[in-house]
Amino acid sequence: MLLPQSFYNRDALDVAYDLIGAIIRYNDVALRITEVEAYHHNDSASHCFRGKTERNAPLWGPPGHAYIYLCYGVHNMVNISVDREGVGAGVLIRSASILEGEELILQRRKKDRVTPELLAGPGKVGQALSVTRAASHISFYTTGALEIHQGEPVKRFCVGPRIGIGYATPEDQALPWRIADAESKAVSHSRALCTHVTRA
Repeated sequence: MLLPQSFYNRDALDVAYDLIGAIIRYNDVALRITEVEAYHHNDSASHCFRGKTERNAPLWGPPGHAYIYLCYGVHNMVNISVDREGVGAGVLIRSASILEGEELILQRRKKDRVTPELLAGPGKVGQALSVTRAASHISFYTTGALEIHQGEPVKRFCVGPRIGIGYATPEDQALPWRIADAESKAVSHSRALCTHVTRA
């Protein structure tokens, strides 16, 4: 079942927890989301912290739309706009495991076998989906393009600080807004996560 737009019209952290275990489909592959990061509108780690720009405009738009940005000129990162329109908040998909399209993903990742690290990292997820910045503004709740479907609920989570946000304030760097499935090995930088956290 496609997750409705109302699913995304909530606080970034609530959406982030509920995305763990969900299924993202695009370009003939399906992935199970195993790790995400939440970004609030007043968060110094967020691309929206200094206001709306042409680049980050998707995060300010309606909830449930794609924000794809190029990191280091190499990796396309998949983000989802959340909260109400005009807020500027999002969730980054950091890691995933394969459900469908294994051979195609191996070709895109230029690998010869599946390992837990194959899609452990947001650039790897973007590569597996073969997504580009042209997909920005596309909705995740409409059939036929980027899609996110309901998955099996996750009972135990790992949480920890987000990755690569050294430009943020120390307080924001320390926030435990990186969330992962405690039962999955497809997680990046797992040593920095607290394990076996049950959501309140």
